[in-house]
Amino acid sequence: MEYQDLLEIYASSWQKNFDLKALSTYGESDLVTYGEFARNIARYHILFEQAGLNKDSKVVVLGKSNPEWITIFMAAVTYGAAIVPILPEFNPQDLQHIINHSESELLFVSDRIWETLEFSDMTYLKAAISLDSGKLLDERDSTGHPILKILKNLTRKFNKKYPGGFKPEDIKYGKFDADHMVVLNYTSGTTGFSKGVMLTLRNLWGNVAYGMEKHFYKPGDRCLSFLPLAHSYGCAFDMLVPLAEGAHITIFGKVPTPKLLLKALDDVKPNLVVLVPLILEKIYRKQIQPLLAKRSIRWATALPLLGDVVYSKIRNRLIEAFGGEFYEVIAGGAPLNAEDEQFLHKIKFPFTVGYGMTECAPLISFATWTKFKVGSCGQILPGLMEAKILSPDPRNIPGEVCVKGANVMKGYYKNREATEAVLDKDGWLHTGDLGTLDDENFLFLKGRCKTMILSASGQNIYPEEIEAKLNNLPYVNESLVIERGAGLCALVYPDFEQADADGLTSVELEPIMEHNRQELNKMVAPYEQVQEIKLVSDEFEKTPKKSIKRYLYANL
Repeated sequence: MEYQDLLEIYASSWQKNFDLKALSTYGESDLVTYGEFARNIARYHILFEQAGLNKDSKVVVLGKSNPEWITIFMAAVTYGAAIVPILPEFNPQDLQHIINHSESELLFVSDRIWETLEFSDMTYLKAAISLDSGKLLDERDSTGHPILKILKNLTRKFNKKYPGGFKPEDIKYGKFDADHMVVLNYTSGTTGFSKGVMLTLRNLWGNVAYGMEKHFYKPGDRCLSFLPLAHSYGCAFDMLVPLAEGAHITIFGKVPTPKLLLKALDDVKPNLVVLVPLILEKIYRKQIQPLLAKRSIRWATALPLLGDVVYSKIRNRLIEAFGGEFYEVIAGGAPLNAEDEQFLHKIKFPFTVGYGMTECAPLISFATWTKFKVGSCGQILPGLMEAKILSPDPRNIPGEVCVKGANVMKGYYKNREATEAVLDKDGWLHTGDLGTLDDENFLFLKGRCKTMILSASGQNIYPEEIEAKLNNLPYVNESLVIERGAGLCALVYPDFEQADADGLTSVELEPIMEHNRQELNKMVAPYEQVQEIKLVSDEFEKTPKKSIKRYLYANL
């Protein structure tokens, strides 16, 4: 694929869709059309220009996703500055470190988070502005560009620049090199070390162009955004792609518990559902597993013709649970439980699994549900990305997955050593993931290089595969398999909700878990046997894409 000007794609979309709905927050009356959205971006451009920002400037947006958050993000990108979207879950010390490390000049922050920060300690900032009210929170007197005065005169400046009102033909943006950095995304990975990923116009375009080619959205489509937009997965497919096509983004500004999310899905009825596997698995377990446990259903599914009828009803029920009007559910960000995946495929539920990472903005592989292969995470993006497996037999023996192409980052900001550790001289990004590639370039992941355990007999153990089996056993909510001496130990966070419903105490769960251990060991290889299951009282701490921060539990 040949690069097309990304900012021109957006200008064209917003001109054509000027009167269509663009942004709103679920349950609130803050609807913004594409014309209003583009006009608000033009106001921010005046603010940036008056504040002395240029194409090398950085702008932080820090707070809960809402229409203003998206407007600031796109205003910085279309201005040519770099947006620094920071996840609100970072602690105040890390937030200030990122703001300083990125050398950001403007900070747009929610009032709640602002109370935890010290403006005087953020040395590069010219000003901090409320993401909630648009009011100035603080500024440095020595900037030469008094932000308070600029904000007060912003409407007058805007009216002077657009005396006849803001029209579709006023939507035009500058020209920048395809490799110009426009996003500086600080990862919140499972290793505990946050790095600034430099993403360029080309990187964003690769993801947007693929989404447009696959017709993820069309003008007027409905998108329910409940993934964190500060993370590259939600950013690309709940924001960048729908905005390029003229879809209406409804932002779900709450914690996406299954109960609340199912209500929102039913109300919004999105045309595409983008989620992490954990959400799909929770809905599957709440909606489907209780049905499958009924004796009558088990009996019916054992009969071929009757089984097909039952599976069709289950499929329809699950489709209705997701709003009933989508053409596909895309799961990404973490592996999907293998047993759940096989059942969803068996009932022909329209879902697929993609693979990516922040360093690729994020997409590496994908296939629509009609072409999806069970156990894979899609096909390496044709025309955009290529992959190789560092293995003597890439189709059968897992090796590290390496990729190169349009989506691969420029590097880590101000961290040459970390960049050189993952980007080799030929441009290959070493992902740290282990997998195989088949003849059609479909990728099958095994686990992370860093989590792979070498058994005493020299066998490779992939804890994620053991965990997937354990998570399907009774009263297991989630698990983590770690090395303990010469053997394996499984940490389990039980399904306390189900245990309470069944009248079980914590003490009564222990023999059940021992039985689970014995059943698990029948399903795994001899060198993968688990010697002990240890219960933990709290959910495992996770990254925003719901991957467990494994390093926190290595010594439990």
